[in-house]
Amino acid sequence: MKKINIIKGIFFASTLALGVGCTNLDEEVLDGYVIPEKAIEGTINPVQFLATAYEGLRNFQGQGTMFALNEMSTDALVGPTRGGDWDDAGVWRQIHVHTWGPDHNEVRGAWNQLLSQVNNCNLVIFSGSGTTSQKAQARFLRAFYYYHVIDLFGQVPYREAGSSSLADPKVWTRSEATTFVISEVEAILADLPARIVGDPGTANKDAANFLLAKLYLNKGVFTAADAAGPYTFAAADMTKVVQHVNAINSSLAPDYWDNFKPTNNTSPEILFASRNSPGNGGNVQCFWRMGMHYNQTPDGWNGFATVAEYYDKFKPNDRRAKNADASIIAAFGNPVGFQIGQIYKPGGTQIVRDRIKTDANPLGQPLKFTRELTLITSGATLESAGIRAQKYIPDVASLGSPDNDFVLMRYSDALLMKAEAILRGGSGTAPNMTAYFARTNSPAVTLDLEEIYAERGRELWYEEYRRNDMIRFGKFLQERELKKYVSDKRYALFPIPSAALFNPNLSQNPGY
Repeated sequence: MKKINIIKGIFFASTLALGVGCTNLDEEVLDGYVIPEKAIEGTINPVQFLATAYEGLRNFQGQGTMFALNEMSTDALVGPTRGGDWDDAGVWRQIHVHTWGPDHNEVRGAWNQLLSQVNNCNLVIFSGSGTTSQKAQARFLRAFYYYHVIDLFGQVPYREAGSSSLADPKVWTRSEATTFVISEVEAILADLPARIVGDPGTANKDAANFLLAKLYLNKGVFTAADAAGPYTFAAADMTKVVQHVNAINSSLAPDYWDNFKPTNNTSPEILFASRNSPGNGGNVQCFWRMGMHYNQTPDGWNGFATVAEYYDKFKPNDRRAKNADASIIAAFGNPVGFQIGQIYKPGGTQIVRDRIKTDANPLGQPLKFTRELTLITSGATLESAGIRAQKYIPDVASLGSPDNDFVLMRYSDALLMKAEAILRGGSGTAPNMTAYFARTNSPAVTLDLEEIYAERGRELWYEEYRRNDMIRFGKFLQERELKKYVSDKRYALFPIPSAALFNPNLSQNPGY
């Protein structure tokens, strides 16, 4: 095995062709990167590295990195310190109130995870033995990872064809990277397979059209002179959004919660997902454990909570906020979705108690989740403060390694993108939203831009698009319930991690 300096040369494949990325790995391996011997010999196995690139999608499933940056930085989610729990040197609070810096663990983790997967994609793309389909899938995955680097960090490292593995990677600007990724996805559309309902875990034409729609919708943000705006949304770009959504061959699931049940791969609505299976599941369990109390079923970690002002955006009886079907109550005692008030054991009749024992309640106080929440919580509400949420229906057959696929792209999002693009000047006919509203169990509304923003919050909660939406609509830096000030405009982008700046072609984002 051969080791090289990680700053001077990250990826062997980067010497082979244009567009190769770089990364800095976790701190414990920053001073070196081991190149597989097969890569040195030029006998890369594309099947192996393509599988690894797909496995990298599981990085979106956890409670940290991309999920935390995209949701906890917004009005939706908060990670309060609870006595001696969940402080972690304030990293969760820093994300919510916009005080992070270049050495923040979750910022560095997101950078590392995204760009390390770019490397795995490149090893497929530039191998000498991959099939056309394998290379197209790898190019799609690389584009997906690059999209998130563009969105979160702005700058994107890459290497040119034939460059030395010891040379410093070059860097695209946000605008240049956007142009490259759009051209990449457009170039591979014909080589991607059609989506097979039941297998959303494979890159496909519908997913590519969705990604292109997302890129064109945000192009005005990604090419703006100032990341904090103002933004100009060109009519031609908005028309591209409409065209790419029209090219998607999909329909909505009959029930919103079909998209989040253990067998959600069968939903016709899911365009792309990170594939899981019982015994080989990813971290989807985080989505029913990170906020749940220790004494609930399933048991949780009593951490993250939904901010009350976000919960209040849902209309009464909106099914997307609460699934209280009889089977759910029988299995867990409480609705899936948002939980507030008294919490029950399976069956829904016996109450759950917290672990705070008093003379009046020697077995613990009745566990009642409350709207009231502070960033540092203590006293009688230590374990009960904050509305809790479960986005996925727990897989009772495999709670720790579930069957639920992790949703990355849904057709409902595409419909909302199309409606927004038309209102921003795109040409086309507004989508028929009858079926969309019918399954919410709440009245349909006329979709102007403000209502689309509100609907995106209700439809796509905890699906890692909230920060992106808030920025595009000019809401991200504003004052809100637990952040009583307007954030500095530098927080429209995350900083480049300090360790990455050993590459002289990278510069720190403005303001950090």
